[in-house]
Amino acid sequence: MGEATSVHGTDDPRPAPRPGTVLLVVSAAAFLASLDLFVVAIAFPAIRADFPGTDLAGMSWVLNGYTVVFAAFLALAGRLGDRYGHRRVFRAGLVVFTLASAACAVSPSVGVLVAARAVQALGAALLTPASLALLLAAYPAERRARAVGTWASIGAVAAALGPPVGGLLVELSWHWVFLINLPVGLAALVAAGRVLPAVRPAGTGRPDVAGAVALVAAVGALAWALVRAADAGWTDPWVAAGFVVSALGLGMVVARSVRHPVPALDLAVLRSVPLRLASTAMLLFTTGFSAMLLVNVLFLTGTWGWSARLAGLALAPGPLVVVVVARFAGGWAARFGPGPVAAAGGLSFALGPVWWLASLGPEPAYLTGVLPGQLLTGLGVGLILPSLSSVVGSALPAPRWGAGSSLLNTARQIGAVLGTALAVTVVGATTTGRGELALLRHGWIMLVVCGAAASLTGAVLWAVGTAERRPALEGAT
Repeated sequence: MGEATSVHGTDDPRPAPRPGTVLLVVSAAAFLASLDLFVVAIAFPAIRADFPGTDLAGMSWVLNGYTVVFAAFLALAGRLGDRYGHRRVFRAGLVVFTLASAACAVSPSVGVLVAARAVQALGAALLTPASLALLLAAYPAERRARAVGTWASIGAVAAALGPPVGGLLVELSWHWVFLINLPVGLAALVAAGRVLPAVRPAGTGRPDVAGAVALVAAVGALAWALVRAADAGWTDPWVAAGFVVSALGLGMVVARSVRHPVPALDLAVLRSVPLRLASTAMLLFTTGFSAMLLVNVLFLTGTWGWSARLAGLALAPGPLVVVVVARFAGGWAARFGPGPVAAAGGLSFALGPVWWLASLGPEPAYLTGVLPGQLLTGLGVGLILPSLSSVVGSALPAPRWGAGSSLLNTARQIGAVLGTALAVTVVGATTTGRGELALLRHGWIMLVVCGAAASLTGAVLWAVGTAERRPALEGAT
């Protein structure tokens, strides 16, 4: 096994680390980010019960506060890694994430919890693109797709553990869903200092912090308007104002990104058609994926009246399928191209809620109702996430991996924001009990639409990849 060369070179006198060791350490970042999302989602009803008087729309910011900041600062974080070094940014992100997790655990109010979640998201935004850039740098080109698949599957392990572990921790107290991050974060921080190489940064200039703040305002205002519309209606003046602020903020982001030497969003990487399509598919897919989690938790704990622990166990099979499938999806994407794998994943994901619409009702029917849909959606997630993530390494040159992975992850997190906000809008702000089953069914219909749209985008990516390969094959003959 030859040693992979660094993306930007290195001044580290230590021997180059084994790629597998780098994979293990940086995957801790994916583990933390995924575990936190799934654990907090399953704890959602318990947190809401501990703060009486807070409705579903207000509580949604425990999830959305995290995803808005995560989405807005991912691109900037990737640029910071290119500018100051990915190892340095990775370690800084771990420190911020771990300390903010402790602050979440001791939050005395919803407002403090949302603020701590925002800081936690800043840490996650710093470490996520750096983890992927360090991983890509550690592996030779022919092994990167499989490495990304493994990285995604380790994140899926966290997704699999999230619902059952979250359900068990909630039985003690919801505070423990944040405390669980502390030992993992500390262990990853120590290992990062010993294992990850000090890569010489190649970027120049100061990143556009103002652009990142404008992106926070744009995405946050959009999510706020969608959530408020569930109660106030679409004609409410404040809803309209939220959409206006979102549009103005997005316009400012685009304008600054065009002019700034180190923009918050590196729009130049969107000149790559495969990356543009992958980002679109990621946005569509994660919109449905994040909505699925909230809708299904509300269904199991509300319509069926199950406990958080039982709901967590019920939701575990889907992520377990992700763990298995994602391990192979990277290799399939390398062999067949990311387009067909992503198209199959989106289709499988859409079929899951189709099954739920046809088979679920007010009376519990887990084995014949929930479980088959869980297996289908898990298959879809396991196929689509690694295949879309692999586009960064194949479509961009090495110095742009940080910017490319940040943009792809920004699309992923904006999708998560939109999914949560749209789920609240579609199912209503006060979904409880069996009488709200019709509204939850509307949520499943939304999942079908998102999965089908992601599948269609993957098919276009497939066609583009086929068209790009055809001249090369003709030249070879």
